[in-house]
Amino acid sequence: MLVPIYVNDEKSMYKETLLMMPGPVPMPETVRGAMLSQSFNHRSKQLGACYADIVRIMKPIFGTNNEILVISGSGTAGQEAAIGSFAQGKKIASLVNGKFGERLGLISQIYGETTMIESEWGHPLNLESLKESLENGVEVVTLVHNETSAAILNPAEEVGKLCKKHDALFILDGITSIGGDTVKADAWGVDVAIVGSQKCLAAPAGLAAVSVSKKAWDRLSEKRPFYLDLKKAKKSADADPMETPTTPAIPLFMALREACRLVEEEGIENRIVRHHKLSAAVREAGKVWGLQPVPQTDALHHASNTVTGFFYPTGIEDSAIRGYCKKMGIEFAGGQDRFKGKIFRIGNMGIIDTPEILATLATVQMAFKKAGFKLEGDGMEAAVELLSA
Repeated sequence: MLVPIYVNDEKSMYKETLLMMPGPVPMPETVRGAMLSQSFNHRSKQLGACYADIVRIMKPIFGTNNEILVISGSGTAGQEAAIGSFAQGKKIASLVNGKFGERLGLISQIYGETTMIESEWGHPLNLESLKESLENGVEVVTLVHNETSAAILNPAEEVGKLCKKHDALFILDGITSIGGDTVKADAWGVDVAIVGSQKCLAAPAGLAAVSVSKKAWDRLSEKRPFYLDLKKAKKSADADPMETPTTPAIPLFMALREACRLVEEEGIENRIVRHHKLSAAVREAGKVWGLQPVPQTDALHHASNTVTGFFYPTGIEDSAIRGYCKKMGIEFAGGQDRFKGKIFRIGNMGIIDTPEILATLATVQMAFKKAGFKLEGDGMEAAVELLSA
């Protein structure tokens, strides 16, 4: 739970906005404090111990026994490191049902012969087309597990089964699911999994972590990026003490270690349960309000458990809702690209808990009232009932 930080003007006693975004997210005080220490030699036991702690704690969060490498760069750097190191010159199938699946596809197009298997944003993936592509020789498959642009959770386990059947490498973007939802990289046959520091882990933006299977190492590309070469990253990480091939963002490493320690302290299973309950409360509020959810779910595709999206009713402007809430000190996300101005998305990643969810839902409900729109029911009351159970 956070200390209240909501702000609406310079006279407020609270001087920070409450971020209810699908990343970046509010950081615990101890994580912020971890960045304040004096810098030190990046070729030292101190950095090596920090790196080793991060990897030790992250392995059960990823659901893997594979090696984990930490990169100074955003989640997108992790994506490009994975594709550039293991998919160069290969046939790639990129599954797309949102902005970030599209981004993975665009990166893939730079490095290999890429087919984008596209669905409407927020709609189920076309797994039949994936099967056909695999039968026609696709060597690498990319998937965004938790597509935040459309608030949909994609079937990583099912995709992993198809990749295993056809002996294809499986690259999974778990940037917004790892640390907040169930991820079983090894059990699902994931060869490369990626997380970003500023999402469910509640650390500062600027680091990515990548797990790599033996199968992926056996298929390492001959030509790889210079800075994002995971072979170089592995060579340095295998040293004693652990190192990075180039100068790392030392304050961010220290903050990530503290964020990982907090995950370990809470317990990953407890953390996942909390994320599930909070997202369920937001979905229930939206249902009672009468708002249309963004994701179109089925037996394999589910609503995200780390961000929830709704379409705006006809006649409601994005600025009337998000703009009002921002003035009240609470900021959440709108739509991207083709969804711009059409949807809003409330995140519940990291250390967000019941007080922040209730404050956000109450403010959203007030924003609709201020905008002159009559919601169907009291979503706030519905969320309270669910969270009180």
